[in-house]
Amino acid sequence: MSWQAVIGSFALVAVSEMGDKTQLLALSLAVRFRRPWTVMGGILLATVASNVLASSVGVWIAARVSPRLMAGIVAAAFFAFGLWTLRPDKLDERERPSRLGPFLTTAALFFVAELGDKTQLATVALAARYHAAVSVVVGATVGMMLADGLAVVLGERMATRVQGRIMRLAAASLFFVFGALSAWSALRPG
Repeated sequence: MSWQAVIGSFALVAVSEMGDKTQLLALSLAVRFRRPWTVMGGILLATVASNVLASSVGVWIAARVSPRLMAGIVAAAFFAFGLWTLRPDKLDERERPSRLGPFLTTAALFFVAELGDKTQLATVALAARYHAAVSVVVGATVGMMLADGLAVVLGERMATRVQGRIMRLAAASLFFVFGALSAWSALRPG
């Protein structure tokens, strides 16, 4: 296991998820169902499935692209994610829970909400950067569970005390740091 990949993925995803639509979804599902452990179980299932998919894609791409080109692509992706993160994210009103019950509703909504989301695309890029799918899945999953767990457990208290703008700036900064590290890998001689 690559601890650098675990820690890097954890940090990037945990901070990026703050104020993200899936965190808002976690908050709304926790308030609606009032079954925090059931909601967390659904989030975990969806998060693992999403991260396994994203990491597998990232490692597959990295195996087919030269390391230098891959570092350049990852750098550009991280810079784009940093800019994307600066824009506030809102929960789409059409994402309403179905009659599947709290666990399946949460799992289904989270999986769909993560498709093409910045944290899922970041997980693809992290897996491509580190060539360590399992480590990235572990780090990204723990990061997502931490961020979404805060929304579930702390609910309204967290939403009123943590400014979304500060969290977006912190997440964007992490994306920019990862982008700079990847750009250095792409541009350094040798």
